[in-house]
Amino acid sequence: MKILVVGSGGREHAMVWKLAQSPRKPILYCAPGNAGIASLATCIPVRSDDVAGLKDFALQEKIDVTVIGPEAPLALGVVDEFRKARLRVFGPTRNAARLEASKIFSKEVMAQAKIRTAQAKSFEKIADALAYVERQKVPVVIKADGLAQGKGVIIATTHDQARQAIVDSMEKAVFGQAGKQVLIEEFLDGEELTIMAFTDGKTVVPMPPAQDHKRAGDGDTGLNTGGMGAYSPAPLGTPNLQGQVLHEVLQPMVDAMARLGSPFQGVLYAGLMVVNGTPYVLEFNARMGDPETQVVLPLLKTDLLDIIESVVEHRLDQLSVAWHPDATVCVVMASGGYPGSYQQGIPLSGLPSVIMSSDSSMVFHAGTAQKGNETVTAGGRVLGVLGRGRTLFEAQREAYRVVNTISFEGCHFRTDIARRALKA
Repeated sequence: MKILVVGSGGREHAMVWKLAQSPRKPILYCAPGNAGIASLATCIPVRSDDVAGLKDFALQEKIDVTVIGPEAPLALGVVDEFRKARLRVFGPTRNAARLEASKIFSKEVMAQAKIRTAQAKSFEKIADALAYVERQKVPVVIKADGLAQGKGVIIATTHDQARQAIVDSMEKAVFGQAGKQVLIEEFLDGEELTIMAFTDGKTVVPMPPAQDHKRAGDGDTGLNTGGMGAYSPAPLGTPNLQGQVLHEVLQPMVDAMARLGSPFQGVLYAGLMVVNGTPYVLEFNARMGDPETQVVLPLLKTDLLDIIESVVEHRLDQLSVAWHPDATVCVVMASGGYPGSYQQGIPLSGLPSVIMSSDSSMVFHAGTAQKGNETVTAGGRVLGVLGRGRTLFEAQREAYRVVNTISFEGCHFRTDIARRALKA
């Protein structure tokens, strides 16, 4: 069986790694992949947003199932194009992926489905947005409507910051077309939680709860990033809360998308803010999270390939999905300057001496390339170092043990991943 995974980050490395463990021994390809993925799959020089190139390769190689990792190809309609060509593909259609590609659309559907979320108002004209924000309490949240690689959300603690965020997004176009429209949203004070779920458009199977660390610095300081680390299961996601999220968030959204004529298939990601024990939706994503995938997939006991096929074939209700009772912690090692500008092509040292895959640790490549005999940096987030243990403390200790054996010039990482949960 031939499987193509689309993407080049740590999320896709985790997917390929998990698929490689399938007893069905699939032949794996990844487009475009990275230096770590290359040890498990044949990397294809096709960009993840090259929809025509991906389709041509899948047809030529007679790929049995294609698994879409990142959001950009989903927003471009890669699933629609594959289906037209009678190719099996794991992921939502372009219309269904609008849940992530347009925050305004997502809010509208949440309102229809009566899903609890922060109050918000959308704007197409900068003058209207600036006038409105003056009347709001601070902190206030300014969100670019479209895809901005996890960086289009600004929590403004003063009216000056709010005005600047609106100008940056709508006038200076710092997020490109994604920021031409903005959402101004009330600030929710609580603790963030991620719950992802497999769904075939009808049945919803949640994954263990995880918590991402978005800020660049320890203690949740510094700029927002794509994610500096994560852990699972997050104690905040109690069994009661997980049940609440399934019945009040995930299932209602899947049902709402089906009613709209855009059934959602693949992975639905709910980014939540838990306020005094009550979950509010901050955002929906139309694919697995990064770095949440790196902490959740190692806990999956059921064959990932079986799950993917049951989703594609609309029979997820016939499959029992099981999880390991362990804990996982992933620490992101980032390039100097990230999430701002950074250098690429810097050699990594310490990788050969690291146990690349064991019961207790794994190094997922996020932004790497092979240059001769050397593995070099090729992105802002370079590696995701995973620790696994019977407890969160054991998992955290193992992750940082491995982190301290790897180095590259300018490298920075947070030293407090999972500390909030351990303190609690």
